[in-house]
Amino acid sequence: MIMTYPRPGIEVRDLTLRFGSRVIFEKLNFHIEGGTFVAMLGASGAGKTSLLKIIAGLTTATSGSVIASDGLPVSGRIAYMGQQDLLYPWLSVMENITLGSRLRGEQADLTWATHLLERVGLDSHGNDRPAALSGGMRQRAAIARTLYERQPIVLMDEPFSALDTLTRTTIQTLAAELLADHTVLLITHDPMEACRLSHRLLVLSRHPAGIDDSHHINGQPPRAPDDPFLLKSQAALLQQLVRGAE
Repeated sequence: MIMTYPRPGIEVRDLTLRFGSRVIFEKLNFHIEGGTFVAMLGASGAGKTSLLKIIAGLTTATSGSVIASDGLPVSGRIAYMGQQDLLYPWLSVMENITLGSRLRGEQADLTWATHLLERVGLDSHGNDRPAALSGGMRQRAAIARTLYERQPIVLMDEPFSALDTLTRTTIQTLAAELLADHTVLLITHDPMEACRLSHRLLVLSRHPAGIDDSHHINGQPPRAPDDPFLLKSQAALLQQLVRGAE
């Protein structure tokens, strides 16, 4: 059931976003290689969420383009996971996971959904309502719903920020394992999370935003908390973020 065909990368070319006279970013360029997990960090208000929504096709840039490395459209091949799990309280966990099929008028793929429930450790909770789940369980259901769409590109906007430290670490590990064959862009404010989960980091500076894409991290995610490369990368990243906030 795991998809193994080549993943498209993402090319952002000369992207500009303005709100009136305010320039959020101008002629922003970067690429994300197919099948890699990339984290984006930066000061609050730097435009990270706006950029993610442009890539997702949820909003429009002033100018520039977002294309896939295989030449096909990016739209229609993206799964989006936000800060909140956004589970519908009147639906069961299984119904929430398969919601996309029902919205498209398709028959739910219960075999695939059941497999995902097992992978996220919720196979005995498919008939439960979200209110019966803990915060970590709800987030696992949200991951399963994201993967249910079978999209090669996954965009995530601080999806673990509301979790306690232990649950967050567990869900981070699960996400890294389940998304290992996808092209992933994760927005986070947590240097540890970024360095633990990513192959590469993008650091967005203040307005008008520029981008530093020079950070590559050795080894494969998810990394152990005491991994020396993780600790070194985290320290360097934190110093850069502090300098950028000054």
